[in-house]
This record gives sequence, C-alpha cells and structure tokens, in this order.
Amino acid sequence: MGFCWKYGEKSCTFVAVFLILIIMLQIGDKMPRFSVTDQDGNMVTDKDLIGKPTVLYVYPKDSTPGCTAEACNIRDNYHSFLARGYQVYGVSKDSAASHRRFIEKYDLPFPLLSDPTTELLQALGAWGEKKLYGKTCMGTLRKTFIFAADGTLERIIEKVDTKNHSEQVLG
Repeated sequence: MGFCWKYGEKSCTFVAVFLILIIMLQIGDKMPRFSVTDQDGNMVTDKDLIGKPTVLYVYPKDSTPGCTAEACNIRDNYHSFLARGYQVYGVSKDSAASHRRFIEKYDLPFPLLSDPTTELLQALGAWGEKKLYGKTCMGTLRKTFIFAADGTLERIIEKVDTKNHSEQVLG
C-alpha cells in the first residue's frame, strides 16, 4: 500500500515539498557532486569547476523563447562575466546534440551541460513541480547558482529575468 493511497493526496504533497526543502541547496553549502557531459560529449564534474567563481544557470529547454533570451543576454555580456573572473555554464536536461545546435545557432561562447537524468538538477533544487499550460508536472525550475572559487554557494537567483539576467547576476 503506497503512502499517498493510505494517507491521501494532501499528505503526499506535503511530503514531496518537505523532501524538496531538505535537498535544496542553501547559501554556504558546497557545490553538489556531479558528473555530466557538455555539448561536445566531454565529461564535466564538480571538481572541474573548483578554482574559479562559477555561474551555473539552469534553464528548461534549448531554443525556446525565454531560454534563448536568457542565453543571448549572457552571451552579449559574457565579457563582463570574464572580467569578474566567472566561468559560466548553462544546465538543462537537453541532449549534448541539442546543446551543440543551440550553441551554433546563437553563437554562445560558454559551455552547456546535459543532465538527462536530472541528477544535477535535483541536487541543485532546480527540478520540481511546476505549472505548464494549466497542468501540474515535474520539470526544470529556472534558477541561477553562483559559487565562489572554493565551491561554496554564494547566491541563488530564483526569479530570473531572462532578458536582463546578466544584470541580476553581476549587478
């Protein structure tokens, strides 16, 4: 007998929200351990990102209007990220091939990480329940995580302005 069946849907929702809050990263936490591939199929791990301040921006889907606006805004201000010492990575559950096409189409100068299993997205607290076209479903939650060079989480941007995201991160 399942928990939700025995205790009802409201109890099940409460438990799901509680579990999300437990695993959600907090300011001061270390970068979660992960191993994913980039747009070229190269393995990228958390250890590869340690040593430089890192921006991990999580977005739902390549080549959609909001995700394209966000990526192009970061592209157009990429020199400012570099001037401040940041390395920038986009993360979504799209395939490496989809990422490659997205990078080529919009001339993106930063790598995109593919997380089809959503392990990294879940570890970041960027995978969860959301509304899409009036339906509730599980999906990628658009967020940005800013880590210090030692891998400590310094800031989370939960309400991303896709057209002005660089300002949110750098401002």
